[in-house]
Amino acid sequence: MIVVTNRIKTKLGFAEKMAPAFTKPGALQTMKGFVKVEVLITQNLSEYDELNINMYWESFEDFTAWKNSDAFKEAHKGAKGDKGDSPILGSELTTYAVASTLEALPK
Repeated sequence: MIVVTNRIKTKLGFAEKMAPAFTKPGALQTMKGFVKVEVLITQNLSEYDELNINMYWESFEDFTAWKNSDAFKEAHKGAKGDKGDSPILGSELTTYAVASTLEALPK
């Protein structure tokens, strides 16, 4: 399994407004190898907001297929906006291999 993290810096006040857009039901949920997505908002920042969108995939090939799909293009249509009015200050994509996990014991 892999985790792909998109760290997005936004203007102050925009992280909470943007977060739900990354977890709307849609084509992503039907993609081969998709496991889940979670959106984290970094706390205690004063100059900008920061979202970390973690996408869990069975393989890098499955993620690549999503990134190259028409569904991906449709989901990101209009996301860039005009540079002057976009709340996004920058983003960085990082891929991780899941090496080890621990889950809660059943109660």
